[in-house]
Amino acid sequence: MLITTDIAAIRGWRPNAGQPVGLVPTMGALHAGHLSLVEAARAACGSVVTSVFVNPLQFGPGEDLDSYPRDLPGDLERLRDTGVDAVFTPRVETFTAKLLTTVSVAGVTDGLEGAARPGHFAGVTTVVAKLLHVVGPDLAYFGEKDFQQLAAIRRMVRDLDIPVEIVGMPIVRDADGLALSSRNAYLSDAERLRALRLSHALRAAAGAWTGDADRARAEMRAVLRDGEGIVVDYADVVDEHTLAALSGDGHTRARAVVAARVGRTRLIDNCRLEVG
Repeated sequence: MLITTDIAAIRGWRPNAGQPVGLVPTMGALHAGHLSLVEAARAACGSVVTSVFVNPLQFGPGEDLDSYPRDLPGDLERLRDTGVDAVFTPRVETFTAKLLTTVSVAGVTDGLEGAARPGHFAGVTTVVAKLLHVVGPDLAYFGEKDFQQLAAIRRMVRDLDIPVEIVGMPIVRDADGLALSSRNAYLSDAERLRALRLSHALRAAAGAWTGDADRARAEMRAVLRDGEGIVVDYADVVDEHTLAALSGDGHTRARAVVAARVGRTRLIDNCRLEVG
């Protein structure tokens, strides 16, 4: 397994000429959700690159950049076990420290996380654009837990004609329904139990879904209101493509989205709403 911080080394790396290259971008602290992306890339591609980079551009003032979970030795062991071919671990000082250029996507990033975390998505899309440019993959894999991020990256790739297929993969959950996240490590046992309200709220929205966005939204918010120790940033029902809030009846598909703070930990989750 190639492990490199060097842009030139990863750009020129093609061990299986003629076969597709898959990229799995991560910020490390890998869990089963990340590894499901690697497994999907492994199944479809001749070679797989995983990047491990805690991106400072996507953290705002007062957010958890300094305390964000990091475990590069453990991550490398997990990636060896999955058969990853290369791991790209760029250094901040050479990858993002002196940028005068950013890539931003309007529209799909305006609300939800974009409104709650100004500048977040420009940081995400700038670094993802750099990773796609440097690695040059045929396919790149992202989890649906960060659904708005996935929508922004798809739009960026479309608008800039970047020759890569963006593959969205289903959310991986613990047995109790909590969506896997590196930030779950911040939760105490009591907070983790409270955090289950997010997935309970999404299940309530899905159970109530008949195409009526207002009803599904109300069901979700009612579950969240009943939870102690939870501060909700947003809980909404949105169009899967534009991320605009939906209202009224007659919708066939939508996405229920939620973000909330449990103690000091901010968590996000979502699920598809589909008739039938």
